[in-house]
Amino acid sequence: MGFVITGAQHAREWIATATGLYLTHALVAHPNPHPIPNTNATDDLNHIPTNLHTLLDKFDFYVIPVPNPDGYDYTWESDRFWYKNRMKTGAGSKCVGVDMNRHCGYKWRPTVSLTASLNASNPNQTQKSHRQSPNPPGDHPCSHWYPGSRPFQAPEVNHIASFVETLPNLKAFVDLRSYGQMLSSPFSFTCSRLPNDAENQLEAALGAVSALRKPYGTMFNTGSLCSMFYRAHGNIVDWMYKSAGIKYSYAAHLRDTGTYGFALPPHLIRPVGEETAHMIEYLANFIAHIEK
Repeated sequence: MGFVITGAQHAREWIATATGLYLTHALVAHPNPHPIPNTNATDDLNHIPTNLHTLLDKFDFYVIPVPNPDGYDYTWESDRFWYKNRMKTGAGSKCVGVDMNRHCGYKWRPTVSLTASLNASNPNQTQKSHRQSPNPPGDHPCSHWYPGSRPFQAPEVNHIASFVETLPNLKAFVDLRSYGQMLSSPFSFTCSRLPNDAENQLEAALGAVSALRKPYGTMFNTGSLCSMFYRAHGNIVDWMYKSAGIKYSYAAHLRDTGTYGFALPPHLIRPVGEETAHMIEYLANFIAHIEK
């Protein structure tokens, strides 16, 4: 069985990239079952599930920690809160980039609802910075939420989709995001209906967020993407579920709920990685049991 994990599609979501790398390490590491006591719990491997590596007996994991490499690099070199990729949007245009998470082919649309996009109460659309200029409407090439002039136009999104289509027997997909502390399932493009697999998806998600809570008590909410955020077309979770046929497809918005926002401090990288490892372990074991 196959399990796909992507890191930060949106360049500024550094904790998603760090967590993707942490999960890769945790899957191949063998924590000492009797670690040396340490006064700082985040400096040892106590909170990694000790049998996480045994998941490799059941699953092939495909981890893409940096799906937006140019955008990610730009956040280190120029603008910490850059959102999109760095592709040119047209000849003579001064605007750069598309929103990679509105760019997949399933239910893609060339326009974005301005009302939905400017829902400032949503943690996914706010940030801990006043450096950013006002955002134009979603169908404007300079908008954060610009979906491009056609789906899969961005090479990063196109290559991810092409790669996934070559993989056999995929059962799970998790898109690591920040921030908000939510594990969300399809659909994103509509709030009026749920997938046929919604009951299984929600059951797995509820168990996963319970497992995530064990190391540090971090609370996550669950539900469909549209119900927890807003209606958005071309979402990678919808594409993975409907087009790639991955039954258990989720977006995991990691810590926190707004204190640090996208600028989560380094000392929280390991705790987030540890609790996310518990979530992945539960999901994988649940799926292995129910899909056998």
